[in-house]
Amino acid sequence: MGSLGGRHREGTGGHRGWGTGTRGGIGENIQLLVERPDGTYCFRLHRDRVYYVSEKLLKGAASIPRGSLVALGTCFGKFTKTQKFRLNVTALDFLAPYAKYKVWVKPGSEQSFLYGNHVLKSGLGRITENTAQYQGVVVYSMADVPLGFGVAAKSTQDCRKVDPMAIVVFHQADVGEYVRSEDTLT
Repeated sequence: MGSLGGRHREGTGGHRGWGTGTRGGIGENIQLLVERPDGTYCFRLHRDRVYYVSEKLLKGAASIPRGSLVALGTCFGKFTKTQKFRLNVTALDFLAPYAKYKVWVKPGSEQSFLYGNHVLKSGLGRITENTAQYQGVVVYSMADVPLGFGVAAKSTQDCRKVDPMAIVVFHQADVGEYVRSEDTLT
């Protein structure tokens, strides 16, 4: 997977299952992100942000002083002050095709999710079988359009028997952030 710019952080992960662990997120599919038909890509850490960048672009950026570099490639997320990793919505298009755990929301709940709200049982359309509680998930519309990231508040089995107003997916990031937070997304 390439180093994270010299400062590798062990054991951090604000999202259970997001990253290279085989229990969730994209698991072994991380290899598909790194070794692509259009070249080799890697992850680099710069100013507490993790960037996904082609090695070709990385070599070209080597001539720029590190202090002058603002960003490089696509920001996948950042480390918080408490050293937890938080996925950025900019990673959605790269991670969604390889996600192991998915949730589909009903059309009436899409807007609520895109405004930053959690997904309620009443808005749940489908959920991947065997999704564990607190597992990282990609949230889709019923038309299979990726909307964002979340964490399963309930397991697949628990979702079948909870109250319609119970939270089933905790909101983490959504494509509405492009509009709400356009100044801070890097």
